[in-house]
Amino acid sequence: MARSLAEILEPSRTAVVLQECQNGIIGTESGLPAMAEAARSSGCIDAVARLVHAARAAGVRVIHSVFHQRPDGWGDNTDLELFKVIDESPVKMYPGSAAVEVLDEIGVVPADFTIVRHHGVSPFPVSELDSVLRNEGVTTIVPAGVSVNWAITGLTFDAVNRGYDVVIARDAVTGIPADYVESAIDNSLAFVSTISVTDDVIACWSAR
Repeated sequence: MARSLAEILEPSRTAVVLQECQNGIIGTESGLPAMAEAARSSGCIDAVARLVHAARAAGVRVIHSVFHQRPDGWGDNTDLELFKVIDESPVKMYPGSAAVEVLDEIGVVPADFTIVRHHGVSPFPVSELDSVLRNEGVTTIVPAGVSVNWAITGLTFDAVNRGYDVVIARDAVTGIPADYVESAIDNSLAFVSTISVTDDVIACWSAR
């Protein structure tokens, strides 16, 4: 028998994983201005903020996956087009800079967990994410943020490959262009995850 959305999103077994919801990616001083504009104009940032605040209120852990660069560039991948764009941008995501801080609308509270990534598009292969989730008995991941082009999709497939349930609130993720985002969700991510919307995810937590 298929489980209900509320069963899949049971707070004690769920974590929200935010992908690159930082100033240097989707903030007003972004190094990827087209992505930042998409995140704001689509309502994604507002949806992520609502999702996160509801998660915290329900006792769902919020995990921030943020991207950092080293000032000396050591270890950077500069061959792939995505990382070339980041490397050539005047906005540098150095530790301690405003560019690596999470957007004010979302914020970081003491109960949140932060993972720093220097490489790749998903935190699973390059961090302790899998270990800490399993230690806490988490079985469901709710990815949010950017982008469906790379990081959200990478995180989703990595999670599914490790046996997690994935629930995507489609209004709390985005990418470019908009029609690609919708196509990728409907024709790819919907086959390996549960697609929902922010209001319905929040309703599951609020009803408890």
